[in-house]
Amino acid sequence: MTTPIVRHTTTTFPALGTTAVLLVAEPSATAVALRVLEEELAAIDLACSRFRPDSELSRANGADGAVTAGPLFAEAIDAALRAARATDGAVDPTVGPSVAALGYDRTFASVSPDDVGPVTAVRPSGWRTVGWDPRTRRLYMPPGTALDLGATAKALAADRAAARAARTAGCGVLVCLGGDLAAAGPAPAGGGRVAVADDHAAPADGAGPVVSVTGGGLATSGTTVRSWRRGGRVLHHIVDPATGDVPAPLWRTVSVAAATCVDANTAATAAIVRSAHALGWLHRLGLPARLVRTDGSVVVVGGWPADPAPVPAPGSGPGLSAGAGPGPHSPAGVPR
Repeated sequence: MTTPIVRHTTTTFPALGTTAVLLVAEPSATAVALRVLEEELAAIDLACSRFRPDSELSRANGADGAVTAGPLFAEAIDAALRAARATDGAVDPTVGPSVAALGYDRTFASVSPDDVGPVTAVRPSGWRTVGWDPRTRRLYMPPGTALDLGATAKALAADRAAARAARTAGCGVLVCLGGDLAAAGPAPAGGGRVAVADDHAAPADGAGPVVSVTGGGLATSGTTVRSWRRGGRVLHHIVDPATGDVPAPLWRTVSVAAATCVDANTAATAAIVRSAHALGWLHRLGLPARLVRTDGSVVVVGGWPADPAPVPAPGSGPGLSAGAGPGPHSPAGVPR
């Protein structure tokens, strides 16, 4: 996952079932940037939470017929369907019934860590079955279809909050929501330092590799932190839309840097779903990525720096602890 732990001007608080971290280059602009972040988080939660009965997503999933989406919900639908097209369906927003059938049918804090119930794999209807007109913002889903925007909505919130906070505060801003990180505005000299780890909540103790972020987005998808047992199996929140089940276990975490956090999280999630085919796919995209196998061995592609020997955390300056952190360059986006 990706989470900033900074030496100064950092604000951390729980949000969206994870941890939100805000880094502001100018201390005097912290309050302004924080207000923007809080507004964006409240808005994305009301639009896209599948655990709130009053969210637009919940109302759309329960609707009998077409609904009209509000502007932010429409933007989230656009992002989710674009991710599906860009990944040939490896990231598919119609996995809602699949995720619920595997046991993630409530907030993660309420999911039983060890459930004796049976595991049921439910194949989603597929993103192509979704009727969506971005001009009128009319959404239609056939019966039995339910959207889950978890692969893109949180990353979208990070992108939106970082860009708006940087404009409002007039300085560099970094927003990290669990494993989804976005940077906007002027970067500090050398970029923001990010320690890479499996868990965004891990301390920045210098035990892992460190990379720098100057802009764009970085996301880490993983299968170990948000996981549970059911029917004698270890399950997690990433679903292979081709089967409705969890993907073949190959990658423990995948970290990708891209032009936006949405693109980065799309690619990281798709890489876990693609399993053995992920390396070639990421190489063709030219995206910097770090992949950790279930045995702990690491592979890097696209210019992501090789893991160095552990270094102590810097005594000053911006730094982040990331459950797997941003890549080093100005990254390219996921192709359309």
